[in-house]
Amino acid sequence: MAAAGRFRQPLDGSYAAVDRNHVHTTIKDLRPIHAEAVRATVDLVARATVEDLRRSTPCAGWDLATLLGHMTAQHRGFAAAARGNGWDLSHWAAAPAGADFDARYAEAAADVVAAFAAPGALDRPVHLPEFTADRTFPCHLALTFHLVDYVVHGWDVARTLDLPYHPGPAVLAATVPIARAVPDDAARLAPGAAFAPALPVPPSADPLTEILLLLGRRP
Repeated sequence: MAAAGRFRQPLDGSYAAVDRNHVHTTIKDLRPIHAEAVRATVDLVARATVEDLRRSTPCAGWDLATLLGHMTAQHRGFAAAARGNGWDLSHWAAAPAGADFDARYAEAAADVVAAFAAPGALDRPVHLPEFTADRTFPCHLALTFHLVDYVVHGWDVARTLDLPYHPGPAVLAATVPIARAVPDDAARLAPGAAFAPALPVPPSADPLTEILLLLGRRP
C-alpha cells in the first residue's frame, strides 16, 4: 500500500502525465484508467492455479496466497472508504487466499471499481485507517494511492507467475507522476513498508520500469 498523505506534491483533481514523447497532458478523472489497471490484475490472477499460491513473490516474505489476500482486502477496504465506511477496520482485514481465490479477487476488484465510480464518490472525504486515524483524505487522492499500488501489484503477480505484463499507455502515463510523488525516505525501511527504497532510474527507462524502480522493485 502506498504511504497515503506523504506525497511530495498535491494530486488534486488534475494530474500531469507524460507520454513516451514527453508531451504533458492533463487527466481530470482517473477512474477509467484506475478501472483498466485493476481489471488487468483480475486477468492475471485468473491465470493462477491453487498450486501457484505457494510461489514466492517480489514482496519480501510473502507467497502468492498472502499477496492475493492482501490485494483482495485492500480492494474491500478502499471500496468501503469510497462509500464512507473506511473507518471500519473489518473491511481491511486480510487472510491468505484459499481455493476460491480467483472468484473472491474478481468480486473485490469489481466492487472497488464500482465504489469509486458511484456518483459523487470522488467529492467526499474518506477514512484510510491503515494509513492514519488522525485525518481523512479526499477520495480522488485515495484513488491515486490505489492506482499506483495495483499497477505495481500487477507486476508482482505477473513476475510470480512468469507472465508478461504490459499496462496500457494511459495507465502508465497517469501512474508515473504518482510514483514520482511518493517520498523516498526512512519510512521505506520500516517493517511492512509498502515500497522499498527507490533504485536508480536510467534515462532510457520505459514508464513501467521507471515506476517499478521508483518504488523499489527490481524489474
